[in-house]
Amino acid sequence: MKIHIYQILHVVSMILLVAFVFQAFANPDPKNRKRTMMLTGILALIMLIGGFGLITVMKIGFPLWIIIKLVCWFGLASIGGMAYRMPGKIPALTAVTIVLIVIAVSSVYLRFGQGALE
Repeated sequence: MKIHIYQILHVVSMILLVAFVFQAFANPDPKNRKRTMMLTGILALIMLIGGFGLITVMKIGFPLWIIIKLVCWFGLASIGGMAYRMPGKIPALTAVTIVLIVIAVSSVYLRFGQGALE
């Protein structure tokens, strides 16, 4: 596959994953749980496939910034379900989600462990 397809898969699934996580925060109604959990799981998988496709096509190995992104991905993939289990802690979960997003996006541009982009 061409690099652009993996980029589109990765970025679009990330945007949609974040949207559904924040939707779960806004309306943690138990009757929406199954649908939201299913969609966030599928989107997290597509995001992972797109990311590893990019790693393969770009032949960049496995530097520190990718490990950081994987940790952030795992946190985002799991935090949507926490809104249904702990609705009283949604403000804290929102803050954690925002921090994970900022760290993940920053790691792409700053390339932690590899130096900044030229």
